[in-house]
Amino acid sequence: MNQVIIIPAFEPDNRLIDYIIDLQLHDFMQIVVIDDGSGMDYDAIFNSVRTIGADVIRYPLNRGKGVAIKCGIRAAIKKYGEDVSIITADSDGQHLVSDVVKISDALEEKEDVLILGTRGFSGADVPWKSKWGNRFTSFFFKLTNGISCPDTQTGLRGIPSSLTTLALEEDGSRYEYEMNFLMDAAVTAKFKYIPIETVYENNNASSHFRPFRDSLRVYGRMIRFTLSSLTGAVADYTLFFILTMCFTFPHVQTIFAATILARLGSGVVNFQMNRHFSFRSKEPATMQASRYFVLFVGQMILSAGFVSLLSYVVPSLLAKIIIDTVLFFISYILQKRWVFKKGVIHEKEKEKILVGDHI
Repeated sequence: MNQVIIIPAFEPDNRLIDYIIDLQLHDFMQIVVIDDGSGMDYDAIFNSVRTIGADVIRYPLNRGKGVAIKCGIRAAIKKYGEDVSIITADSDGQHLVSDVVKISDALEEKEDVLILGTRGFSGADVPWKSKWGNRFTSFFFKLTNGISCPDTQTGLRGIPSSLTTLALEEDGSRYEYEMNFLMDAAVTAKFKYIPIETVYENNNASSHFRPFRDSLRVYGRMIRFTLSSLTGAVADYTLFFILTMCFTFPHVQTIFAATILARLGSGVVNFQMNRHFSFRSKEPATMQASRYFVLFVGQMILSAGFVSLLSYVVPSLLAKIIIDTVLFFISYILQKRWVFKKGVIHEKEKEKILVGDHI
């Protein structure tokens, strides 16, 4: 199998040069390094990287790890062909060459499986924010995707050629890109987890991860989905209030008609927001709308039925909160995996993705 190692680098030190030499000593000769806007102060390092035989792509402004990975994949495909498989590794010494060998071997065995190098986070030198941050994101991934992933934040990944187009069209420019790719890959691909060493030097001081801002990016899709749901709820109650004031039917008929019409109106709002804002889908809307309608009606029936049953055990308001919370996460999973699932990419669209933006 034709494999290329991609290493995004932002303001690296001399460890990057040593790392590439070590990779070459282990017969990894196809290496693409992306300078993610480090600046002129790092010319010597990247010139040395180029001198020892790695391909180097440089651009002047920092655009984020996601952009760097996609830029590297395009360069690899352009030089080595569309059947190339990708191994991504970090430039700060966290990924041992021996672990890269493990990922490479696993990628050879499982050509259509996403290979993830998973860390144990059990050592005394592991920063608490990294340990608990990964536990939370793993729980979040399980909750929103229905499958387990013990290390969602790993940068050491083996991406088979069958997933490179998905990797190129994925949303996100910075650290959120890796989580978005995992969530979308989980819809169609199987994962294989390879245990690797957990390496943190100087309490991970070289990391460029910004805890607050980048965490918001990582959970951005769920945050957008939540905002969309809240907007739909506001639209539902607003329409219900307006309609009850406008209708002149008898009381029961007014409440019934206002409830149905308000829920339908809020459903249209929610569909449009999830399509364009939450999942940023580029697929045709017709089939998505029909799938959303089926989910919408099913969720409404399930909510009414289970709230009615649970209200015999707990107060009805608490029953509604419990049931609707469960249905909220189920709805998110189904919308991501079914309603707004990424479709088959046609050849013309694939060409555009492979060309990408010119840096």
